[in-house]
Amino acid sequence: MKDFNSDLFDPGMVMDSSSSDYSRSASSSDADFGFAFNDSNFSDRILRIEIMGDPVEARPDSEGCTTIADWARHRKRRREDIKKDNVVDLTLLPDEQILNENQPDMDDFVPSENQDEDAVAMVEEPPSGDEAANSNDSNWNMDCSAVVRVRTLHISSPILAAKSPFFYKLFSNGMRESEQRHVTLRINASEEAALMELLNFMYSNTLSITSPPALLDVLMAADKFEVASCMRYCSRLLRNIPMTPESALLYLELPSSVLMADAVQPLTDAAKQYLASRYKDITKFQEEVMGLPLAGIEAILSSDELQVASEDAVYDFVLKWVRTQYPKLEERREVLGTRLARLIRFPYMTCRKLKKVLTCNDFDHDVASKLVLEALFFKAEAPHRQRILAAESASFNRLFVERAYKYRPVKVVEFELPRQQCVVYLDLKREECTNLFPSGRVYSQAFHLGGQGFFLSAHCNRGIC
Repeated sequence: MKDFNSDLFDPGMVMDSSSSDYSRSASSSDADFGFAFNDSNFSDRILRIEIMGDPVEARPDSEGCTTIADWARHRKRRREDIKKDNVVDLTLLPDEQILNENQPDMDDFVPSENQDEDAVAMVEEPPSGDEAANSNDSNWNMDCSAVVRVRTLHISSPILAAKSPFFYKLFSNGMRESEQRHVTLRINASEEAALMELLNFMYSNTLSITSPPALLDVLMAADKFEVASCMRYCSRLLRNIPMTPESALLYLELPSSVLMADAVQPLTDAAKQYLASRYKDITKFQEEVMGLPLAGIEAILSSDELQVASEDAVYDFVLKWVRTQYPKLEERREVLGTRLARLIRFPYMTCRKLKKVLTCNDFDHDVASKLVLEALFFKAEAPHRQRILAAESASFNRLFVERAYKYRPVKVVEFELPRQQCVVYLDLKREECTNLFPSGRVYSQAFHLGGQGFFLSAHCNRGIC
């Protein structure tokens, strides 16, 4: 059975090569049906697009926005105003609530913060006659009055259904509306330009716009109407545009439904890589990094190439940042416990610092105890076992992977008798020893004995023959 949660014409779709439909789908991936767009000769349905007045401004997000930063500020301003007004754009009639069996009842509907971004589809014309008289929906007339204009397009249901699970379900769910010639969509005015670009893409596999704000608008529309190939296309174009800290952060802060799409994964990966590379040395950009949002900090802390003195310094930085960004203790504990703690590599922290973790009020006690115990068990393993653990977990958890520290971690074994002493192990790989020639030097992290701090230094001495 086919998975209709995928774009049937999407080249990125994984299909069983033994399927009889595989070759047809693959060969159709680049098919250009642009000639049939809005042409009654090649259409079997009429799409009626009812354009609602935006709660804030009836203009597209990308209009007047020349940069991604402008786009982000504009959308944030609109979301804040809509949240303040707490307005629901549309209340559907009881018999128009269902596009698929998973859609919630309107009685249970709670307006979200991104309500302006939720396109609502209708599949029937307004009720009339006895049907209207029997309707209990008193908001219908109010909703109709909010329509500022209507656009009508001739569409081909097979083309749209093949590109989008949204339209596939709409046209083939066996309900009365799936057999009707007229289909109605309701959108906000700010979504009109993006929807028209999306519909054209579903026919021609290309877009006429190239600016980052406009591409982001189309990406959001493609997510709503489940057009994976268009999401992938927009993602590829955005990756080819030189990235900035503002654009990288914006890509990482897109709505969760967009971020979870496989088609956008390469874009978010590129954004994370850009931020990790730019802020590799957090001490050099300390003031700038302290102002980054949570998504940016997560991208930086995920990197193995972070240039820091030691993991102790990473821990201190995280505490400083989270105390600045989240003044309330409950919020700090939540962010640390669920988001940031997994990015601190506790096994490479010193035992002195791990003791402080246990008494740190910013961490939930149970969370801190678990993290410290896990780190101590790792430290107690033999070096070859540590390497095995690091390799086994590297694909899903970088906790046991060592970063490129300026000061190398050491293993310290302390003895109290017959006198206070310690044995310190500094492990270097063969290539690291090679890099010491002719005048390189490696320093270890500090260790303590008798209340005094010490460190080891490895360097190359060339003897005189």
